[in-house]
Amino acid sequence: MSITTILVITTAIFIFIVIYNKVVDTESILKQANPYLHRLMEKDYEFLLRVKFKDSDIDSDKLYSIRIRNGLLTIAVGVFLLAILGYFNYLYLIGVIVLGFLVYKSEYTKLRGYYRARLSMMDAMLPYYLKSLEILVQHYTVPVALSRSIDTAPEIFRPGLRTLVAKIDAGDASVQPYIDFANEYPVRDSMRMMRLLYRLGLGSNQDKHEQIMMFSRTVSSLQNKARDLKYKNRLESIEKRTLIMLFSTGGGVLLILFLSMTLLMNV
Repeated sequence: MSITTILVITTAIFIFIVIYNKVVDTESILKQANPYLHRLMEKDYEFLLRVKFKDSDIDSDKLYSIRIRNGLLTIAVGVFLLAILGYFNYLYLIGVIVLGFLVYKSEYTKLRGYYRARLSMMDAMLPYYLKSLEILVQHYTVPVALSRSIDTAPEIFRPGLRTLVAKIDAGDASVQPYIDFANEYPVRDSMRMMRLLYRLGLGSNQDKHEQIMMFSRTVSSLQNKARDLKYKNRLESIEKRTLIMLFSTGGGVLLILFLSMTLLMNV
């Protein structure tokens, strides 16, 4: 066992004993280091947290500190295992650091994936919801049609619709409740459709039929776009899976060859 290995193992054991016996307050250290560590925080991290958890009181600083802790812990455990197994060299050390960085980034990657999947779902469902709303608008006023559409609307739109209807019922006759709904569901053409819906609610009985026809044509166009996008996404998904499979196979072969050469050359 080399001197470096013995030193790493001894240091790891010492740090574990110090942390386990709470000689050093690790939470306090992380809090003091937060201003510096937050420079690494992604600009949209807090926004993505609010989208997923729907909680204005969510502690983004605490969750970010957990991400940093998990990344550092992964590196520490990796270095310790390399020392024990006798593979402590700069190549494996770089690999452990990369692994720790991936663990640190994994939660952010999941949040972005959730946000993109949510946008894709809303983008696909909005035209079909608007089509059902169009039928109701032909028989009722826009506020009543919105209220009656809540129970049959896609689950993802119901909270926003309830808020929209509540603002209108509270006496807000401006376009702002419709704008707020479009901001909450920022998918393709949502802002334009909400403005059209607001103008439809303001129109007189004489020009209501013409406005409904314009609204109907716009919804049909959105449905066609959503259908085309669905097929396009399906093709892109198949292409991505094929490329991932090819790169994974090639990368795995290259990694095995690299590790074999490293062991043979005793780097």
